[in-house]
Amino acid sequence: MAQHYLRRPKVAQATTLRSAPTLWHTPASTNTEAAAIARQITLARIAASALIAVSSAAIATDDFIARDHVSDGTFTTGIEGPASGPDGALYVVNFGKDGTIGRVDADGKATLFLTLPEGSIGNGIRFGADGTMYIADYARHNILRVAPGGTSASVFAHLPDAHQPNDIALAPDGSLYASDPNWTKTDQGQLWRIDRDGKVQRLESGMGTTNGIEVSPDGKRLYVNESVQRNVWAYDLADDGSLANKRLLIRFDDHGMDGMRCDADGNLYIARYDAGLIAVVSPEGALLREVPLKGRKPSNVAFGGSDGRQVFVTLQDRGAVETFQADRPGREYGLQPSAKP
Repeated sequence: MAQHYLRRPKVAQATTLRSAPTLWHTPASTNTEAAAIARQITLARIAASALIAVSSAAIATDDFIARDHVSDGTFTTGIEGPASGPDGALYVVNFGKDGTIGRVDADGKATLFLTLPEGSIGNGIRFGADGTMYIADYARHNILRVAPGGTSASVFAHLPDAHQPNDIALAPDGSLYASDPNWTKTDQGQLWRIDRDGKVQRLESGMGTTNGIEVSPDGKRLYVNESVQRNVWAYDLADDGSLANKRLLIRFDDHGMDGMRCDADGNLYIARYDAGLIAVVSPEGALLREVPLKGRKPSNVAFGGSDGRQVFVTLQDRGAVETFQADRPGREYGLQPSAKP
């Protein structure tokens, strides 16, 4: 059932923070030989410090700079997912044709992982703590399950009254939450909870086009965005999985939104569809930065890599995957035992 709320909080401003430039100053020198020598030593030290600073800045700029990971046209325009698995590889839906899942290794080589059951088409992917893969099958209104080490999908849960589902989020307790937009009637969005035994419960209806969905690192918040309405909502998440205290985290004035993920600090990385960027938003709703992409239509985002700081972005207009390094690991980034925040 839809929930009703008495007040609307102040909308967070979508502005990017910029740091002030650094200014260098060189002290004046005298005409004495000793002073000249001292000046040369000082200048050499300054030059060395400047070189270290420039080198450090160059290294730092490697963060948040997107590059190609998987080339154009490898996946269909339905490219989505993505999720890092227990083997450290990236898994993405619709490899070559719809109804498939591709596996992408650390070098960006994509191969067919599996073909879904007839009529099924995947969207969001998440991995459970035991390595089970969960897939949102929007075409047949299912959540599919692939057992650890397996290469075939079976139905884990069926959502008979769902429009899709679209994307899924995995809570620390192992339960799933699913967004469920209606793209033809944009005021009929829904939210669902899927328990560990596959039992489903509709949590809210009458929303906008619910799309990206994520749970905070501590499991106490649920975030969901509405693509057409450009809202990101935050809920308090109770121990029994119920939602309360719905409030607006941030609203954007242009372009759409798609999938999103949290880093270890709880910052949201949001795919800004048609804007060609990833927006990083704090748990308080402040826009911390925007990461420009080569493609224009990012559909989803995931963390991975050996330290969890590698961010992967699926691009619908390219059928490709771009990647960049973040400054913090993701909340979820595969199950590599050597990868630590």
